[in-house]
Amino acid sequence: MAGACALQTVDTELTADSVEWCPLPGLRHLLACGTYQLRRADEPAGPQSEGGTEVEEPQIRLGRLFLYSFDENNSTHPLVEVQRKDTSAILDMKWCHIPVAGHALLGLADASGSIQLLRLAESEKSGHMLEPLSSLALEQQCLALSLDWSTGKTGRTRDQPLKIISSDSTGQLHLLVVNETGSRPQKVASWQAHQFEAWVAAFNYWHIETVYSGGDDGLLRGWDTRAPGRFLFTSKRHSMGVCSIQSSPHREHILATGSYDEHILLWDTRNMKQPLADTPMHGGVWRIKWHPFQHHLLLAACMHSGFKILNCQKAMEEKQEVTVLASHTLPSSLVYGADWSWLFFRSLQLAPSRPYPSNLGTKTADLKGASELPGPCRECMADNDGEGRGVKPPTEDMRKNSTWVQATAAATPDCGLSPEEADSAFSLLATCSFYDHALHLWEWEGK
Repeated sequence: MAGACALQTVDTELTADSVEWCPLPGLRHLLACGTYQLRRADEPAGPQSEGGTEVEEPQIRLGRLFLYSFDENNSTHPLVEVQRKDTSAILDMKWCHIPVAGHALLGLADASGSIQLLRLAESEKSGHMLEPLSSLALEQQCLALSLDWSTGKTGRTRDQPLKIISSDSTGQLHLLVVNETGSRPQKVASWQAHQFEAWVAAFNYWHIETVYSGGDDGLLRGWDTRAPGRFLFTSKRHSMGVCSIQSSPHREHILATGSYDEHILLWDTRNMKQPLADTPMHGGVWRIKWHPFQHHLLLAACMHSGFKILNCQKAMEEKQEVTVLASHTLPSSLVYGADWSWLFFRSLQLAPSRPYPSNLGTKTADLKGASELPGPCRECMADNDGEGRGVKPPTEDMRKNSTWVQATAAATPDCGLSPEEADSAFSLLATCSFYDHALHLWEWEGK
């Protein structure tokens, strides 16, 4: 059973719900983390009046965007904060997979009901910094809940328009077009997709006229954006709200969906009546991510059930069951964000000199401030769930080998590595969670 190794825990101060590694060559050491927290009514709302009475304000959804740099030479804290920016609460964010006007772009879906675009610029002080580029309000009195770029598939042709699909708390979907000179996005269509919150919207990366949506009404739907408002199909296969969808960037007809019903369904989009596989996760599936290089691997953020790594190869090729390769639950936390790094390395990057503390995390209070939650302990991570799927400490042989290989642009998803080399490689991933307001850095051995 493959094991994962916890490398670092970072206190994000506010509850964290979104984490995204930059996919662009030369910038893949950068990691963005978004936070969301509702300020309670009994907390101080702001400056006091002259008479000493607190100013009455409605509850506000607070957010903060963090940018980190992964530094392989920092043996104890490889994630180094390079920027923090206060903003409206962040519910989702995605990097565009291609540079736009020579810059990396990060899109944010926020609690003000807007899609924000931030441009990565060079900074003398920290190397890189995210700068506001433009913002578009989707609707009044709504929360922007998700977004996806149309650029997820390797080998996008230049004549394809650059698009964003977004969903909101009123159940609507919004199709945006981004001018590749980097100007403000334009809304080209909006339509009612779900009766309640539309938790997620995502492109079919192989046919970007097709988008998928999942709502709190328990429906999974497909849409042709050339005829907005007319659905291609409606699936009721999930029994609760559908909150995560991702098209495979490697296999044309493969789609993964996750739900509050604690199941991940794997689909062949040519037959949306019956999934290829139905896998219980024992926690609501808020985020799912296909591995950037290993086509069969799927990472899932499963809320109170932590994060899991799935092998979908037999399900895709032989319609057999999905295999859970790794599972890890953090106590008293809800894992909402998870992402694979695009950095690629053949062996464990831990240097021989790196110390192995018994507790990787600082103690952090939960939202109510009632208790302190310790970080993960290496001594207790070897068999986290009693089934041998927990986090394992590195062996001495692993510590001695530490060759980094950063993936650069290439024609194939495996960046020039043979399948044998890719299968034996280690992967770096990050997760983030509510209540313990923590960002966790992990390493996972692919075999």
